[in-house]
Amino acid sequence: MKLTNYTKEFRYNMKLAYPIILGMIGHTVVSIVDNIMVGKLGPTELAAVSLGNSFVFIAMSLGIGFSTAITPLVAEADGKKSIEEGRLAFHHGLYLCTILGSVLFALIYFCKPLIAYMGQSEEVVELAKPYLDIVGFSLIPLIMYQAYKQFADGLSETKYSMWATILANVVNVVLNYLLIYGIWFFPKLGIVGAAIGTIASRIVMLIFMHYMMNTKTKFHPYFKGFTLKEIKKEINIKIIRLGTPSAMQMLFEVVLFTAAIWLCGIIGVTSQAANQVALSVASLTFMFAMGLSVTAMIRVGNQKGKSDFIALRRIAFSIFLLAVLLEIVFALLFIVFHEYIPKVFVKNNDVIHLVENAEVVSIAAKLLLVAAVFQISDGLQVVVLGALRGLQDVKIPMYITFVAYWVIGFPVSFYLGLYTELKAVGVWIGLLSGLSAAALFLYLRFNYLTKKLITNY
Repeated sequence: MKLTNYTKEFRYNMKLAYPIILGMIGHTVVSIVDNIMVGKLGPTELAAVSLGNSFVFIAMSLGIGFSTAITPLVAEADGKKSIEEGRLAFHHGLYLCTILGSVLFALIYFCKPLIAYMGQSEEVVELAKPYLDIVGFSLIPLIMYQAYKQFADGLSETKYSMWATILANVVNVVLNYLLIYGIWFFPKLGIVGAAIGTIASRIVMLIFMHYMMNTKTKFHPYFKGFTLKEIKKEINIKIIRLGTPSAMQMLFEVVLFTAAIWLCGIIGVTSQAANQVALSVASLTFMFAMGLSVTAMIRVGNQKGKSDFIALRRIAFSIFLLAVLLEIVFALLFIVFHEYIPKVFVKNNDVIHLVENAEVVSIAAKLLLVAAVFQISDGLQVVVLGALRGLQDVKIPMYITFVAYWVIGFPVSFYLGLYTELKAVGVWIGLLSGLSAAALFLYLRFNYLTKKLITNY
């Protein structure tokens, strides 16, 4: 097949993807802004935010991963032109996401004492605890917001979540500035101020999303008849069967990166702070691949609803190609600017922490070189995973990601990080190994399934 058969889809792919990308960058920017502002307080405060967020990210991965079950169901219903199927997917998805967000907050609250037994600095642990309480509670509005977002994405209406996250970032930055440093008559709360900014921004995001969608005519049929009496066990089970493996897939990857935070914390505070700097930057570029992953989920789900499997395969491969090209560009940028980017995250004229900050910059620069290499495999694996979710194939990919991240990736990170001179760089080489294995095996899975669908149709 000619290359133009794939590249001609780039324009529509990006039309769908760019609001998702901007929205996801918005989520990441909330974290990056926290890191930059908190980083000005010192390496210990930055390490505390990193440790606190490591717990929240684990819970968040379960919630966001579970919510992705809504998008392929709504996209398939949209392909069939069935408003009723889409409405039921939305209502049941929102119901389940509300319950899940509350459960995840409760788990974080009661598991908080565990951070004292993870080999982290006592000073870092004490700073992390109050931060964790507040940011943990923000999971409830965040996971509820995800239900709205995934539903809108399934209808190919991707701009609403973009505007919601832009607004949330404005709220977060303003409150961070006022509350972290104690500007004007506001109290100086340090990292607790950053936590308050985060929870406020997520509540605003949820309220904005509900208001905007509820006022648009297109969404009116989907908002009708939302009562607890209409909740059906069989639809809940269908969403849970799709959502649980998707949640586990995301959990396996997020916990791998969280384990990297913990391993770097064992190596030392500067390694942990450097890991957070490099991870913040890599997460930002990863959002482009995440946006294309959702695009793959939407478009593959639409074609599945139409039973046009030849177009499905062609469209999916066009998204894979676009993702790889974008990630190559980011990899080159990481290589060129790896020594300059980390300096943004530290206070360069801080005499008290001069040596520590210099070490953070040095380590983070090396980590960005490794991140440059895994940009491509990381981008490809998440986009193929989105396409598989669009096919509603989630169980086998769950096993694939577990093996890639935890049988291949983590042992490499553990050994190279703690038992060789590579230290933090060794931890990231393990991440590279796991992501590359995931990209290969998920691609083989998608290739097999789509050929089988075409042959059997």
